[in-house]
Amino acid sequence: MTLPFIILSVLTIGAAVAAMTLRNLVHCALAVAAAFGGLAGLYLQLDAQFVGFAQILVYIGAVAILIVFAILLTRGGEAPEKSVFSATWLTGATVAVVVFGVLAWTIVKSLIGEREPAQTADATVKQIGDALMTKYVLPLEVVGLLLTAALIGAVIIAMRDEVKK
Repeated sequence: MTLPFIILSVLTIGAAVAAMTLRNLVHCALAVAAAFGGLAGLYLQLDAQFVGFAQILVYIGAVAILIVFAILLTRGGEAPEKSVFSATWLTGATVAVVVFGVLAWTIVKSLIGEREPAQTADATVKQIGDALMTKYVLPLEVVGLLLTAALIGAVIIAMRDEVKK
C-alpha cells in the first residue's frame, strides 16, 4: 500500500463516518462531498480516469450541490437537535453489523478469487468523450434536459407560498 492510497482511504472513510454521525445536515452534505472526493482520488489512482472525473463532475459537482440546495431550501430555519445520537442508534448499529457480516461472509465464500483477471479496456477518456459527442449525443441531451426539469420541479415544490394578509 502506498502513502497516497492510505491518505485517500482515511479521508474517504473518515468523511463517510462523519456524514453518518453529524447532526447538522449541511455538515453531513459537505462530508458526503468529501467522501465523493476521496473516491474520485482512489479511482484516479487506479488509472480509471473517466470514472474518476465522472465522480468529480457528477457526484461532487451536481449531487452534493443539489443536496446542499435541497437542505437550504427546505430546512433552513431549523436548529440541529442537542443529542449526538438518535433514539434508534442501537438498532442502526445492529443492522449495520449484520449487513457487514453477511457481505463479508459472501465475499469470503464467493468464487471471485478463482477467476482470471479481466483484460484491461483500451478505451481512453478521449474515445469515450468522442462517442458521447457523436454517436450518443441525443441520449446525452435528453438526460441533461430530464435532470434540468427535475431540478426545476424540485425548486418549485420546495418554494413556500407566502400567506397573503
